[in-house]
Amino acid sequence: MSADTHKIFVCTSCRQKGTQCRPGYELIRKLRAALRTAAPLVGDDFEVSGIACMAGCSRPCTVAYRASEKATYLFGDIDPDTDIDDLVAFAKQYRELEDGWCNSTQRPGKLRKSTLARIPAALIVTEADKAVVT
Repeated sequence: MSADTHKIFVCTSCRQKGTQCRPGYELIRKLRAALRTAAPLVGDDFEVSGIACMAGCSRPCTVAYRASEKATYLFGDIDPDTDIDDLVAFAKQYRELEDGWCNSTQRPGKLRKSTLARIPAALIVTEADKAVVT
């Protein structure tokens, strides 16, 4: 498990379809509160912040999980009223995964089907690695 802070980014630009409502701000508030409550199980090393746009506009609201040396996840169709428990459960799971990698069937609840992207962790290639490949 990485010692770095785990980050959760919530889109603050997403609008609910057909309205001017931007649920990201409410989602940030609820997610921070839920993570504080779940700290004994989840840990207290999650930083939740808003971000302007993650290009998930057709599936608002979007949420990303990121940590050093771990895969990054982007989820869409997140509802601040119904999906907080799944987001907290995934935070616990993500924190415990050494490389952040898990299959869709391993993700909690709605997050099994609302994944927009899984981006592998950046790999640093050393000279020794290059020698093995060539």
